[in-house]
Amino acid sequence: MSNQQFPRDGRHAVVIGAGIVGTCCALYLQREGLAVTLIDRDGPGEAASFGNAGALGLASVPPLGMPDTLWKAPKMLLDPMHPLVVRWGHLPKALPWFVQFIKSSQRSQAEAIADVRADLLGRVYDAYGLLLEDAGAKGLVHNSGLLMLFESERSRSDVEYGLNMRRRRGVKIEELSGDEAREMEPALGPLIERGVFFPEVSQVVNPLRLTQTFAQHFQVRGGTLRRETVKGFDMGPDGPKGVVTDVGRYDADLMVLAAGVWSKYLARQLGSRVLLEAERGYHTVLPRPGVDIRVPLVSEDRHVTFGPMEDGLRLTSMAEFADIDAPPDYARAERIFAAARELIPGLDAEGATQWVGSRPSTPDSLPVIGPSPRFANVFFAFGHGHLGLTLAALTGRIVADLIQERRPNIALGPLSPDRF
Repeated sequence: MSNQQFPRDGRHAVVIGAGIVGTCCALYLQREGLAVTLIDRDGPGEAASFGNAGALGLASVPPLGMPDTLWKAPKMLLDPMHPLVVRWGHLPKALPWFVQFIKSSQRSQAEAIADVRADLLGRVYDAYGLLLEDAGAKGLVHNSGLLMLFESERSRSDVEYGLNMRRRRGVKIEELSGDEAREMEPALGPLIERGVFFPEVSQVVNPLRLTQTFAQHFQVRGGTLRRETVKGFDMGPDGPKGVVTDVGRYDADLMVLAAGVWSKYLARQLGSRVLLEAERGYHTVLPRPGVDIRVPLVSEDRHVTFGPMEDGLRLTSMAEFADIDAPPDYARAERIFAAARELIPGLDAEGATQWVGSRPSTPDSLPVIGPSPRFANVFFAFGHGHLGLTLAALTGRIVADLIQERRPNIALGPLSPDRF
């Protein structure tokens, strides 16, 4: 663990949200010499960060909305095994989000979004390197690669556009036959006919422990961590001058809003209406799976991700659009396991645990990073969707650059809080 001394800035920043994004923001601001208070109603990493599949997704260039999304949507919504689910009672509330999602899915928009995502993803390892070194956490990240699986030539051809989208932006891709995929991952059963391997993807073996390690390092460095619920802001004549919680009030020269799906409601108090939806994901963890999975796997046919973790094998899937506090439908998690067992015979569910959490998702698959449109001392850092773990450290570095009035070498317009 590094003992590097940082300069003293003299300003106090409050970061709202102690998930992986907020914690990385706090660490990068601390490196700039600011006094930082990190506030969350839960412990560090206990919300959406807890349930992450674990991949640092350098191959995740394509957005969620692609040119073929519109004509595929009816089948998606009627297929109980498809990962896209909308609870119909929630649809009227989410309609503006879906309208923008359809617009963002047009070919020209999807290509432009892929350019931005590729630019961000190309900077991930550099941004994480500093934090992992400082916190002594390098052992939590393994360069494993990621293997995408197909059960037919048709399902492989269905993703050709997305693969070409990646190739054109420099993502390394290795095509495999079914036998070559089984040679790489012997646990796979006979259903797999094709594979695509992304060698540059890394796996975080415990996303919760990574966030907790970062948060502990933040406190060792003199940072303040508070487990409180943020209610709003203390507004002065020139804008917010403090953060109000269920326990008290914190003076702040600067504020960073990194509260995941809850950021929408706090941003609204600051006069900003952002298109942000709770995209709920489910996972099942098999503590003793009965097989040894060497590399993370993604099944394109069954929409299941297999993530080898410290505590077992994590099976993840689903993009369920529903109210944040809607009761979970754990039958979806059961379907995840059933689909997984078809691909890997012998999976053992004894002692399995289930989880549901809400990703903060924007309709254009890009995060919201930048200054508040109304207040110069407030910065937004949320809306990462499926890339929260992947882009957390880079987000922290961008926020630190903006606060120090350094221009990041990144196009910030597509990430702007008022882009919609």
